[in-house]
Amino acid sequence: MDIAGINIDVGTVLSGAGQLLKDLRTAITGKEPIDGTKAAELALKVQQMESDLEKARMSVVLAEASSTDPWTSRARPMFMYVIYILILASIPMGIVFSINPGLANNIVSGFGLWLKAIPSDLYALFGAGYLGYGAFRTVDKVKGVTK
Repeated sequence: MDIAGINIDVGTVLSGAGQLLKDLRTAITGKEPIDGTKAAELALKVQQMESDLEKARMSVVLAEASSTDPWTSRARPMFMYVIYILILASIPMGIVFSINPGLANNIVSGFGLWLKAIPSDLYALFGAGYLGYGAFRTVDKVKGVTK
């Protein structure tokens, strides 16, 4: 897989994962005794796989950030902007609280009730859509449909 000039050998990562799982199964079932050398080898494989997965994760993040598609390159920043706005809203809320604590408490309670009024099915739908979008974008990039 080639993402934004970064080559990821998915086959090697997956075959390494398969061998690691076989070794772990052997260790758990006890079909083969594990000596110190085998335990060290397993630990090394785990470290290598963690490193490979971290490299793959970072390459995907970099590819999404450098994407020319505005929906892809702006999805995470837009979510963060919403969070920033909510955090920055604490400044005027502090001023409102100092002037009228009852009003500030009513605003906070109202906001909380508004969020609780959103049906849980809608949250689930949003989560499924967000995860589905991410999965389909990944498939498109792997297949080379979009760059």
